[in-house]
Amino acid sequence: MPNRPSSLREWVVVLYGLVGLGLLPWALWLSQSLKPHHRDANWDLAWSGFATGLAVLFMLTAFAAYRRSPWVGALAAATGALLVTDAWFDILLESHADDRRNAIMLAVLAELPAAAICFWIAQRTERFLAKALGQALHLTAAGERAAERDLVGVLEVAPDGEAAGEPRDADAPA
Repeated sequence: MPNRPSSLREWVVVLYGLVGLGLLPWALWLSQSLKPHHRDANWDLAWSGFATGLAVLFMLTAFAAYRRSPWVGALAAATGALLVTDAWFDILLESHADDRRNAIMLAVLAELPAAAICFWIAQRTERFLAKALGQALHLTAAGERAAERDLVGVLEVAPDGEAAGEPRDADAPA
């Protein structure tokens, strides 16, 4: 049986990967169930394409976290932006009161909190990368070459909840 994720990075890998995979059937269902009854004949295609893009961003964010890539922050920010956009259009484009109420509930309980988490991950990543870059520049000034693999550990959190601290080699044991 796999172990429970122990760091923020591991949670992002698992949860974002699952959400991304879960959104793909949702996008397929949207493409089949939404009828082009709105003013645009491609209404169903627009929403299923948007949901697919959101799914891909969730999975790319999970993959970037898994690989300890410095891209995780940018991908998390893009995912958050699409979640806010999704909530906005879900609410504004619903014409029936019950559908609008459901869209507001989905936005408040799921999409906007998920976007806030994405933005928090992006901000945390940028802070870590700025610190790591400062250290890398210091190493370079001393005559050593900073390796790209030194810019890892972005989402590592120690058991006490504090950031793991210093960047470490990606190939070193966890």
